[in-house]
Amino acid sequence: MKRVLLQKWTLSLFAAVSVFGLAACGSQPSSSTPSQPASQSTPAATTEPAAPKVAGTLSFYTSQPDADAASLIDAFSKKYPDVKVDLFRSGTEEVISRLQAEAQAGQVKADVLLVADAPTFVSLKKQDLLMPYTSPEAADIPAEWKDADGAYTGTKVMATVLAVNTSKVKALPDSWKVLTSPEAANKAIMPSPLYSGAAAYNVGVFTRQPDLGWDYISGLKTNQMTVIKGNGAVLKSVAGGEKDYGMVVDYLVARAKKDGSPVEIVYPKEGVPVITEPIGIMKATKNQEAAKAFVDFVLSEEGQKLASGLGYTPIRKGVAAPEGLYAQDQIKALSANIDELEASREADKKKFGEMMGGK
Repeated sequence: MKRVLLQKWTLSLFAAVSVFGLAACGSQPSSSTPSQPASQSTPAATTEPAAPKVAGTLSFYTSQPDADAASLIDAFSKKYPDVKVDLFRSGTEEVISRLQAEAQAGQVKADVLLVADAPTFVSLKKQDLLMPYTSPEAADIPAEWKDADGAYTGTKVMATVLAVNTSKVKALPDSWKVLTSPEAANKAIMPSPLYSGAAAYNVGVFTRQPDLGWDYISGLKTNQMTVIKGNGAVLKSVAGGEKDYGMVVDYLVARAKKDGSPVEIVYPKEGVPVITEPIGIMKATKNQEAAKAFVDFVLSEEGQKLASGLGYTPIRKGVAAPEGLYAQDQIKALSANIDELEASREADKKKFGEMMGGK
């Protein structure tokens, strides 16, 4: 009996194994279709969204000198040949006056704005005229020189210094107070805050320093300080020997000295006002992609090396300052609350004009 049961169990096991083997054979691919390991299977194709084309017309408003603006546009155009850049250039105050007139008419034509100082951009931000944009290139720019919301970003570091004609002044001064001393009477010149954004910023900063203040401006008046339209005219007067001393942005003095003019830069011991010539995109821009590309280029390493080559101290970390200028970490900057500077800007300009008769 046990032998019969064993034979039946053996036959059942044999049958089961045979069925399993046939099933396994049926699942094998034919010799004409080789198998492919699962790990080597071809993934489903994915389509990356195409980057928006950077083309069209870009309207650029700036207070940069003509040659600098032209160099910037030329370099950008080589990188983006399908973008035509239209330029409007004047002093900061005139650029902003035009922009405000356009805004009031509901027809802002500018796409990108680059002018002298941050308080100007603070005002435009409050008016909701700027488009927030945090450029990926802004990561290497110190936080104190860019807006936390991306409304604007500094593009360079420009200090207002003393320019001295070395043919006429043998002992270089070390203080701003030389401009109120007898030796500088009727021998000094400065730009008008009614025209220059840098000069307007300077007045705001100087008058908020405990050891300078409005008394310092009064002393300039007493000492017959000449007030002229812009920084370029100041430098020309000092380099040409018409005046011994000038209050002017540093890069102009460095350029003139490099070209052989008898001028020297003095960074006074009290410190110097610093502007960063910010850049921002107008909210009304009709070409966002080109505007963003322009901002990215200005803040990029390539754009900052271009700025250095033009004689400016770069604002981006890791890009060297040009010969003759302090690097950003060497500058002792005079400062004041930026919101206060913006709020009091027009009142400061009016008071300066009444005191000095600036034009």
